[in-house]
Amino acid sequence: MSTYAAPIKELQFVLEELADINAIAKFPGFEEATPELVEAVLEEAGKLATNVLDPINYSGDQQGAKLVDGKVQAADGFKEAYQQFTESGWTSVNFPEEVGGQGLPFLVQSAATEMWNASNASFALCPLLTAGAVEALLAHGSDELNAIYLEHMVSGNWTGTMNLTEPQAGSDLAAVRTQAKPEGDHYRIKGQKIYITWGDHEMSENVIHLVLARLPDAPEGVKGISLFLVPKYMVNEDGSLGERNDAYAISLEHKMGIHASPTCVMSFGDNDGAIGYLVGEPNNGLACMFTMMNHARLEVGMQGVGISDRAYQRAVSYARERKQGTAFGHEGKVAIIHHPDVRRMLMHMRAMTEAARAISFMCSAAHDIAHHSEDADQRNFYSRRLGLLTPVSKAWCTEVGMEVTSLGVQVHGGMGFMQETGAEQYMRDARIFPIYEGTNGIQANDLVGRKLLRDRGETAGEFIAELREFEITLESHFEEGSGWRRGFSEALNAFEDATHYLMFSGNEDPNAASSAAFNYMMCMGVLTGGWLMLKSAIAARAKIDEGDSDTFYSSKVSTAQFYIEQILPRALAHKTAVMSGADSIMAMDADAF
Repeated sequence: MSTYAAPIKELQFVLEELADINAIAKFPGFEEATPELVEAVLEEAGKLATNVLDPINYSGDQQGAKLVDGKVQAADGFKEAYQQFTESGWTSVNFPEEVGGQGLPFLVQSAATEMWNASNASFALCPLLTAGAVEALLAHGSDELNAIYLEHMVSGNWTGTMNLTEPQAGSDLAAVRTQAKPEGDHYRIKGQKIYITWGDHEMSENVIHLVLARLPDAPEGVKGISLFLVPKYMVNEDGSLGERNDAYAISLEHKMGIHASPTCVMSFGDNDGAIGYLVGEPNNGLACMFTMMNHARLEVGMQGVGISDRAYQRAVSYARERKQGTAFGHEGKVAIIHHPDVRRMLMHMRAMTEAARAISFMCSAAHDIAHHSEDADQRNFYSRRLGLLTPVSKAWCTEVGMEVTSLGVQVHGGMGFMQETGAEQYMRDARIFPIYEGTNGIQANDLVGRKLLRDRGETAGEFIAELREFEITLESHFEEGSGWRRGFSEALNAFEDATHYLMFSGNEDPNAASSAAFNYMMCMGVLTGGWLMLKSAIAARAKIDEGDSDTFYSSKVSTAQFYIEQILPRALAHKTAVMSGADSIMAMDADAF
């Protein structure tokens, strides 16, 4: 099996040329994010991913996590890897210095996150959930609560979880039944949660659960949900760990993938009731949890990017080594990388991965600008842009993950179907990404329902206007009538037509918007990827024109050309599907299926 190699030069290129890390580094508090420091961070993250996390990825998948005597045991090597991970400070990169963080941009953390997910998606889920819990506490936790928990979580000494789902309440959180009974300065939590990622383990000293539950007098529906912090171990007044709380993993799910990540059924309050503390205001838990959810959705999009890159690397390695058949212009048996159809698959994997990376990094940059710019108008603009593109980043990038990992198996041929090559693990692991943190259908409905129709198209209009301005700039980079310009214009026209159609029909036909939402989201993702791949090609051409002969830049141009010619036309098909309406989708009676 091939060894993971962190794509440092590619990450630096995207950070600098597309996400504009150097401009973000000028914001207050980010002054230390110099090019030299960012390069050092990437280099060290790459070493950890390559030398520590990747070697235990396959073995972790084979062994899995286990529940033994009421305790969750991580796969061999995971505890030691986590200790090295936290000792190196990787849990604290982008958090404020006042809570023990390093105060670097979220964009820098995102680049490292890609490497964690590329090398070991099961492991990466643990710090991902902790980071989301920290974000929720920073935004909604009381000073007293944060003083006790935040620094331990930022350091990674304690990890965090997200407890939403119940057997009867999946995406429909209005059906949550877990109860929280007031008792002095705390609450007694009783209920059961399922699908809780890293819900219990022994890698950290404590596990901090953020749990959705209902107060006794809570109104029905989502307006009656509150958020509670429930520690695995109670914390004494002096900060030391006390008694075990009444919160236990009672079973582990047997899953298709991410075997080394324990997915727990958590029981709260089987005995006296688990002690918990209110986060935010009563009955406002959903809003608090969405701080964590939105952060996690950006991270899940990056999971799609990371696993795509790893699947691509492994496929390239195999294609270079595997000799089979003959090829035009070559004598004797050739490595399969010389076969045009294998080249097609590899180029497709490469182009989709690079486009997804660019979208994810652009969203991370928007997050930094929206939170740290000194210009109020700029903060507001990028807050809207982030809201618009978060569902695209989560959903389109995870759809890319499924497509790319599937192609990775195909490049391997029959060997790809065998476990020992490792290719099939990426496809199995990637399958959860379009499902959790809100299925991709939910992301699409969020994009159309909240970000387009409820917004009356204002933010989408801003986005289209920016792309129209970019379209004009292409005149100075590509010849009139070139496939580059024509391909982008046709895709942009398709997206604008689909947008206008939904703005008109979405409020007329109750089924029109939700029926078209997924294809609209995919159209937007393909177009956004094309926009950024064009920007990438322009930046790479500039390097070449300056005399840089590094094949990295010519490869960037070739990959962008492939995307424009082979992938961007999908936008037109998605537009056709959007504008076909809901009739064929809703025509059959439910009993006829």
